[in-house]
Amino acid sequence: MPLPETMFCAQQIKIPPELPDILKQFTKAAIRTQPRDVLQWAAAYFSALSKGEPLPVKERIEMPLATEKTDAGLTPGLLKILHKQLSPKGMVNVAELKEKWKHVCLPEEQLKAILQLDDFGEEVEWMKVLALGCSVLGGSLLSSMKHACEILTRDPEGGAARVPFETFSFLYSYLASIDGEIPEEKTEAFLHRIKE
Repeated sequence: MPLPETMFCAQQIKIPPELPDILKQFTKAAIRTQPRDVLQWAAAYFSALSKGEPLPVKERIEMPLATEKTDAGLTPGLLKILHKQLSPKGMVNVAELKEKWKHVCLPEEQLKAILQLDDFGEEVEWMKVLALGCSVLGGSLLSSMKHACEILTRDPEGGAARVPFETFSFLYSYLASIDGEIPEEKTEAFLHRIKE
């Protein structure tokens, strides 16, 4: 015979005063981020919240940019989340990168493909990974740079998307070298022209 369910009255149930706001913020974050795996993302969200780390939350809702080869769901918003979480470290352990990548519900195969574009070891320079992620989104060097500037800028959304010249120069030179079809002289000439 099953036990009868215990009945509680409102006076017996104590709801922590901060719980409604935590759940409201979580719900808004989930709606903005639109994770593919809500439970996995929720675990990452609450883990980051409890540790005081940057939350895996997009600034605004966006539709994934699906490619013909793979519907990976990689978006500028997801790259921006990863940038907020990983850029303070500069050099990132691949295992930590994989964990953060998984927390935003991106397929591991896509990260493997990105990491194969360069000769990375167990530690990766985050800005190079960001640049390669932008190249996945962009398709062309200039489009990749546009994505990078929009992710890195501190300007308001819809503004000029300015970044320091040194950062732009590093990313552009790196992506041009990975491309392999742009002579170094052309890269240097282009960067010299825009610096003036």
